Amino acid sequence: MAQLQVELERFRVKKGKEAVAQEWMNFLNDHLEEVLQTLPGEKMYVESIFEEVVDETMYLYWVSYQGMAASDVVFSDSHVDQKHLAYWSECIDPSYGEHLLKTKVVMIQDKVKNEMQD
Repeated sequence: MAQLQVELERFRVKKGKEAVAQEWMNFLNDHLEEVLQTLPGEKMYVESIFEEVVDETMYLYWVSYQGMAASDVVFSDSHVDQKHLAYWSECIDPSYGEHLLKTKVVMIQDKVKNEMQD
């Protein structure tokens, strides 16, 4: 199988943008079929977003399983990708910095790996 990149990254939502972040997640869910069509171009096999609120601060966590040398979403012409990036710009706090959690173990059944490769 080609190289697989597995990531879990945490992002802080800007104060006062929590409702917009919820709107963003609703947008992605409401347009899931269109979103799924953009994933192959990004070599994105699995992408999930989680939410957590700690001390009244909202965080979004991205979990992704993707192939190496994928095309970046910023180069996509897709309507849903452009809307996704606009929400990102409005909601994600760039002053928080990068919080990429260290991958220690990746457990994937061979039959799932084989399907990803196809």
